[in-house]
Amino acid sequence: MPRLLLVAATTGYQTRSFAGAAKRLGIDITLATDRCHILEDPWRDSAIPVRFEEPEMSAEAIIQASSDGATLDGIVAVADRPTLVAALAAQRLGIPFHPPDAVAACRDKHQSRKLFADAGLPVPENFRVDLGSDPHAAAARSSYPCVLKPLGLSASRGVIRADNAAEFAAAFERIRRILEQPEIRQFHEPWNEAIQVEQYVPGQEFALEGLMTRGHLQVLAIFDKPDPLEGPFFEETIYTTPSRAPHHAQNAIVAAAQRAVRALGLEHGPIHAEMRVNADGVYMLEVAARPIGGLCARALRFQSPGRERLTLEEIVILHAMGPHAIEKPPCELTLSPAASGVMMLPIPRAGVYESVSGIDEALRTNGVDDIVITAKIGQELVPLPEGASYLGFIFASGGDPALVENSLRTAHSRLRFNILASLEVLPL
Repeated sequence: MPRLLLVAATTGYQTRSFAGAAKRLGIDITLATDRCHILEDPWRDSAIPVRFEEPEMSAEAIIQASSDGATLDGIVAVADRPTLVAALAAQRLGIPFHPPDAVAACRDKHQSRKLFADAGLPVPENFRVDLGSDPHAAAARSSYPCVLKPLGLSASRGVIRADNAAEFAAAFERIRRILEQPEIRQFHEPWNEAIQVEQYVPGQEFALEGLMTRGHLQVLAIFDKPDPLEGPFFEETIYTTPSRAPHHAQNAIVAAAQRAVRALGLEHGPIHAEMRVNADGVYMLEVAARPIGGLCARALRFQSPGRERLTLEEIVILHAMGPHAIEKPPCELTLSPAASGVMMLPIPRAGVYESVSGIDEALRTNGVDDIVITAKIGQELVPLPEGASYLGFIFASGGDPALVENSLRTAHSRLRFNILASLEVLPL
């Protein structure tokens, strides 16, 4: 039976989604996850223990496991940190994937800006500031308004707009505190040693989901982000597809994404790109060498000749397995005719999650397909820009994207979250 290597976090709903998709396709799966290498299979899943902060050593552990009999036919990485481990392992095993240098460039916003500029894409005025620098001196170098962002974090974590020097200094210190947290410092990643500063780019945001096959980009979907996202923070909430942008704007988005993936050197596997569009053109914000995160993939349903429905996870797996798949990877894919969308439920304030009410009422909202609350009772909630999670997801579908957007907003208004204030722990 063909075998897929899934490089992912030990726990997480996206990991489970891919494992379930592989099972439906009749493909065996080997996990490579961030776990203790000393304990003997603590999760009872026979996973290869890896450490994302040590990609070379982790890739070698995967190679060793493969030589011991766990033959691997394809590789998929979930989330940003696993991508470099997957790229190194794929390169050594001769399995098609994105090159390690390309994956590293995706993780570094400053390097990716350089590559985009070299490719002739519009790039905002930008510079990089070492984490130990004087924020007031850096503020004097910047034009305003500007945006400060960590080089390597995702999901808008630590991204802050500043309209003047005082706001710049405050934002810089806030981001520095985020990057100095033990959960981030433990990875010793070079892109967490500096802050990217770039001119604020006005315009509407979009996202593009695609597959790279031997250097060729196949566009799977373009998402609109209907919220304005003007700052001071940039919390993503609603994605809807198909896009309502004019055809010329969508063509420009696709063309810019094609130039961006070539500039980065991406080769084979899923990509998730984000961009802003205004009268000056398409500004690429980032391209990730992975599929869309969280449970957002549930907003996408595809059709192909001979198959009524395919999930994004199934498409990514079939693509990764190539000729080794039991089922031939589809070469023609179309989105299901209904419009669809997802709302990532924002954390309104810091505290401890206790409960949610109104779910039944929200589920009765016309067009709403499902509501998944991922927050756990007793979980400490941290909103953006410091936080890195959501309360959950709302999924909707309908006749057109505007109706889907309205369904998502209406359902959200019917949910009531009970968040308790955190108790401050005083030193003895």
